Amino acid sequence: MDYVSALLPPAVMAVLFIAVIRVIVKTQGGANKAKEDAAVDAALARAEAPKNEA
Repeated sequence: MDYVSALLPPAVMAVLFIAVIRVIVKTQGGANKAKEDAAVDAALARAEAPKNEA
């Protein structure tokens, strides 16, 4: 039974890793992509805008 306890943690980590990758792939694009892109563009524009110092 030592082999089961030795193989269980890597198997669990592999399953969790695959699940995370699937979530990342599924959340790319979709209906909110344009809204997210607009938010990023607005944040970059604010960051790059010249700052007026008083």
